Amino acid sequence: MGKYAVTQGEYLAVMGSNPSCFTTQDYYGNTIPPDLNRPVETVSWIDATNYCARLTQQEQAAGRLPSGWVYRLPTESEREYACRAGTTTAFNFGNAIHGGMANFYDYYEYDSSIGDIYVPNPAVPWLPRTTTVGSYQPNAWGLYDMHGNEFEWCQDWYGSYPTGSVTDPQGPSSGLYRVLRGGCWHYYGRCCRSAYRISFSLAPSDGYINIGFRVVLAPGQP
Repeated sequence: MGKYAVTQGEYLAVMGSNPSCFTTQDYYGNTIPPDLNRPVETVSWIDATNYCARLTQQEQAAGRLPSGWVYRLPTESEREYACRAGTTTAFNFGNAIHGGMANFYDYYEYDSSIGDIYVPNPAVPWLPRTTTVGSYQPNAWGLYDMHGNEFEWCQDWYGSYPTGSVTDPQGPSSGLYRVLRGGCWHYYGRCCRSAYRISFSLAPSDGYINIGFRVVLAPGQP
């Protein structure tokens, strides 16, 4: 799994364009310095899977991929497993999230023993934008921004969890919307929990300013 979410620079290099909103302005139109190491956003699920396919083709042509291996989006179960990094707490760093621990709307912190915690004057000012990837501490497996910054597309259709005990579930075979995981810069702390999932009722062709993705390298068919 990618150490970081796909950056604007990486997306630009592979796809030839940068659809992101956070290039020179924040959410309110204030000037911000250009930084291609911010995560790409405003990408649809189709954009993300097209990126994976093109990256696979480029890396295969360059001889850098083992035969039969491809880049793709993580499944929902892979994303949560990687986010947790062996933990069972609400977040991979514990049961609470406070300002400065991730890029989220820290007017509403979260503690699993209390719930939402309204903070009228956050100690760490809220940023109305994404931050450079790797700006916060990684989890125990060296993965950055698994909580906050932007929601990330998963491979699966959004649907009910299977019943009983399952190993590495792949999600339903069909649906209307794709799964998003991770939380983002303008959602409450509870939305950054390892178990939190949402679809926003977005079609696979829809994107938004709080949605990006990261890739996994795995055996499979392109």
